[in-house]
Amino acid sequence: MFFSSIADAFPQALNRLYRTRDAMRQRGEEVLDLVSGNVNQSGIVFPESLLRAALDEAMPAARIYQPDSFGQLVARQAISDYYERVGLVLPPEQILLTPGTSISYLYCFKLLAESGDEILCPSPSYPLFETIARLCDVRLTSYVLRESRNWEMDLDYLESQLTTRTRAIVLISPHNPTGAVADWSQLRSLAEIAVRHRLAIIADEVFSEFLFGLDELPRPAKTEAPLVFTLNGFSKMLALPGIKMGWIGVKGETALVEKAMRTLEMMSDTFLPVNELVQFAVPMLLREAGDFMGSYRSRVAACRDCAVKVLSGAGNLSLVPPAGGFYASLRWTGPERGEEQLLIDLLKESGILAHPGYFYDMPGTHLVLTFVEELEVLSGAMNKLAGFADAKGNAG
Repeated sequence: MFFSSIADAFPQALNRLYRTRDAMRQRGEEVLDLVSGNVNQSGIVFPESLLRAALDEAMPAARIYQPDSFGQLVARQAISDYYERVGLVLPPEQILLTPGTSISYLYCFKLLAESGDEILCPSPSYPLFETIARLCDVRLTSYVLRESRNWEMDLDYLESQLTTRTRAIVLISPHNPTGAVADWSQLRSLAEIAVRHRLAIIADEVFSEFLFGLDELPRPAKTEAPLVFTLNGFSKMLALPGIKMGWIGVKGETALVEKAMRTLEMMSDTFLPVNELVQFAVPMLLREAGDFMGSYRSRVAACRDCAVKVLSGAGNLSLVPPAGGFYASLRWTGPERGEEQLLIDLLKESGILAHPGYFYDMPGTHLVLTFVEELEVLSGAMNKLAGFADAKGNAG
């Protein structure tokens, strides 16, 4: 026996959709990937001159290795200042740097749950959680977002799913992949549930900079919840996925926050995983990125508007316009068809790679895609998708 059981738990082969994609590419056929969410592939790139300047400025401080388990104070202070600008008091001593949100989730799961305990996640969900849960030996349970109510949380159902082994509730807002944004009323009710049952909230806000028709993001850390872990990073915020800079901000009751930070410090000290040069570059990256972030947000909003305009008028598709983020989820309303085969047909006939809804535990037949792309390319793709949907509906 060479491997643990986890080696058999993960998929060993590509699914049919990805096998079809690979075969098309091997034949030299063009495939437009509308699932990755890597904005660099769509031509959105942080200014090279500013990145170079930030790294150059950071070099002297990073030259001699003197790590801090929480992350370098200058970086944490810059992140604290960022939150102060959006009206959230989050002192630097309540921030832990990580190399990205995936590791942040792993830290939170390990901090909050014993083997076999439960983490309550939204459904539709994100495949990443299953992998992290397996690595942490915790069980995922789910609460539903109701498509018929614009993907709002069903809070009554959520509370009915709690058990004596539930340790935390995950909130993703803006949500991936539906684009839903939880409003203040929902967050206050969620906080009341957390208070009644003494539960932590893990608030994933990686798409917080990308809101449509909203002036601010409602944040669980501004509620009366007993313990909130706010996750974010530079991957989406600054279009810098390769920098690998993220963080966990901790708010709540003083004793809980202090214990959480002590334990997170020990976890981080075990690995010291965050690049020191990048840490010292954080202040300048946040300080000087304003113009880029403004143009970046405008471009994402224009892409969203383009996708919504075309797809809202398409036959056999139903769309709840996303209120934030990079993704949209489309419900197939045409004649009944197998979900995976529908997406394979779309790929073969239109060269568009989208995800089937079952990847995200969506009921019914859905297509999930990102709308962040070069605007001209996106417009053409959305019209192809609408044409495909019309044709498949008529053929049925």
